[in-house]
Amino acid sequence: MPTWSTPAALRAVRATIVVAGLFALTDKVIGNLQMATFAAFGGFATLVLSSFAGTRREKLAAHAALAVAGSVLLTIGTAVTSSIALAAIVTLPVTFVVFFAGIAGPNAASGVTGALLAYVLPAASPGTISMIPDRLAGWWLASVAGTAAVLALSPRPGDDRLRTAASQLAADLADVLAAALGGAATEARLGDALAAKHELIARFTATPYRPTGLGTPDEALANSVELLEWCATLVADTVRERADLRDASREERDLLEAAGSVLHDVATLLAGGRTIPDLDRLERCRAESLAWLGQLTPERPGFRAAARLSFHADTIAGVVLAAGAAALVACGLADPEWMATARSRWYDGPATARFQTPRRRLSSLAAVARRDASVRSVWFINSARGAIALAAAVAVADLSSVQHGFWVVLGALSVLRTNAASTGSTALRALAGTAIGFVIGGALLLAIGSDTTALWVALPIAVFVAAYAPGTAPFAIGQAAFTVTIAVLFNLLAPVGWKVGVLRVEDVAIGCAVSVLAGTLFWPRGLASLVGDDLADTFRSGASYLTQAIDWASGSRTDEPDGGTATVTAALRLDDALRAFLTEQGTKHIGKQELWRLVGGSLRLRLTAHLVAGLPRDATGVGTARDALSHRTETLVAWYDRLAELVGKPRGRPVAELDAPTFGPVDVVNAGSGSHYGIWLCEHLDHLSEGLDELVRPASRLAEIRRRPWWR
Repeated sequence: MPTWSTPAALRAVRATIVVAGLFALTDKVIGNLQMATFAAFGGFATLVLSSFAGTRREKLAAHAALAVAGSVLLTIGTAVTSSIALAAIVTLPVTFVVFFAGIAGPNAASGVTGALLAYVLPAASPGTISMIPDRLAGWWLASVAGTAAVLALSPRPGDDRLRTAASQLAADLADVLAAALGGAATEARLGDALAAKHELIARFTATPYRPTGLGTPDEALANSVELLEWCATLVADTVRERADLRDASREERDLLEAAGSVLHDVATLLAGGRTIPDLDRLERCRAESLAWLGQLTPERPGFRAAARLSFHADTIAGVVLAAGAAALVACGLADPEWMATARSRWYDGPATARFQTPRRRLSSLAAVARRDASVRSVWFINSARGAIALAAAVAVADLSSVQHGFWVVLGALSVLRTNAASTGSTALRALAGTAIGFVIGGALLLAIGSDTTALWVALPIAVFVAAYAPGTAPFAIGQAAFTVTIAVLFNLLAPVGWKVGVLRVEDVAIGCAVSVLAGTLFWPRGLASLVGDDLADTFRSGASYLTQAIDWASGSRTDEPDGGTATVTAALRLDDALRAFLTEQGTKHIGKQELWRLVGGSLRLRLTAHLVAGLPRDATGVGTARDALSHRTETLVAWYDRLAELVGKPRGRPVAELDAPTFGPVDVVNAGSGSHYGIWLCEHLDHLSEGLDELVRPASRLAEIRRRPWWR
């Protein structure tokens, strides 16, 4: 049933004023059929099919970009419509680029369908080059009026929920650390922090695309979310192991106190404050902690406990250091020179490739495009599938000589999904909605007859319902409302009665059939397979990076680790694929939490490798602890390889059993000179291994799903 939504009501009001008003102006006052058609559909593209977020300035920029892109696409669509072959051939690359442009950020992704409407309407409709000025005039009227309506009739932007959730988590983590240093840490206080973590992740994963763009602040905010999530895990592990830190060494207490102070400042920054975190102090405390650890000897009583606490403190500090820098960038308080220095001092690796200065905006876009130019990318797959379906729909519409070929293409676009089953179910609902709309519209037209005044009265009502329905009513109701709107529009332009509804049902049926066929022929399994492949990539690349990092830190590798770029690329592809999979219609056979547990496992592996890679190289070696370190590294890497094989391509293999590895304590008394460093690295690996048993069940479940026939 339809639900009430204030944003949807405002959207409907804006669309009603702009679409009905411009249609009346261009049809009755100016008297230009082409201008009227493109003003009406341009209003829908701008106000209904596109929904931009952010400040008024950001919305203005997004609408301006849509207006310019739509103008180019409209011109191309009109130019190719004279030839069936040319229209089909050109549609393939043009629509692929439009779909693929969604990688630029949430507003770009939200504008894809609106931009495509500007192309498919002229490409699948009769027209000549001479019509381009009139069509552009209608499009620009809709763009200008629609943008003005959005800026004038939008509620004031509320709090940024993602930033608010991140700020709350940072504050809670700071409070937990302060409580532990004062001997007052409790499970209830830790539970509040973990609840804040789950709220943050829920906000971050609520949309089918990353809720941040490719700009410097956007990327830094996304990085902050990732780092704070990891920090919450580290703090929880530390407190549960040792809730009272009053008897910790001065160096470790100073380090954790500095980390807590930075977390408080990060919370203030993300909440809108201007406090600058004292990252230099945190860096100094971290260096003092490392120096203190170097003075310990395995023979000293309590060495293992001291080394383990030092490991926890340094790991937390490293993540907080990165989170503080990311928050400065996200809030626009770090200049390019500062970031260049920070990269070399703190990150010194590929994890900082996502912090770009404004001057590197274009190179950032190009880098992301190169990253996703692969069949392993959900953006590439969905763009290719959509382009093939729309090109086929354009060709079918022209070859079948239907009266309104545009509806064939729009029918294909509206029901195309990421697997054959969901495309088919959506097609049935689209046809049902169109049929319902035909019945309602036909009855309305029969009742109205030739009374144009009544049609003009019905038009704003129909537009309001069609604009309100998306997101608040079932898909079929939205299709029905849109069908009624078009029936009224076309009868105002050229009265043909109820027959326009019949024609649209036929055209949409053809478009749906094209879309179902494309969904069956191209990636019929949808995104479950892609998620598995991308998970396999993240585990393999993370394991390789971990090996490099351990070898570097232990002194057996002379070159700095260079595997971080591959891990970041794999992680971003996985994030995109998982978001799209979770919004895909149809039965998943696996829970969202199980999937995010696997993603969390890959994140834990990658960030552990990154933290170890950031340690200074120990030229003295790790003493006789090398055997324990080598055993742990080889065992973990082999386990992650088997995990990747389990969730990856089945290749005819049955689902293999997988048990998480366990390690015994390192012999610290007889380890020998220099072993404190090796024991610390062993602690990193032991900590990484502690949560592996939680990955076995969801990995096995995903492996079973990948071995099902695609139609089940």
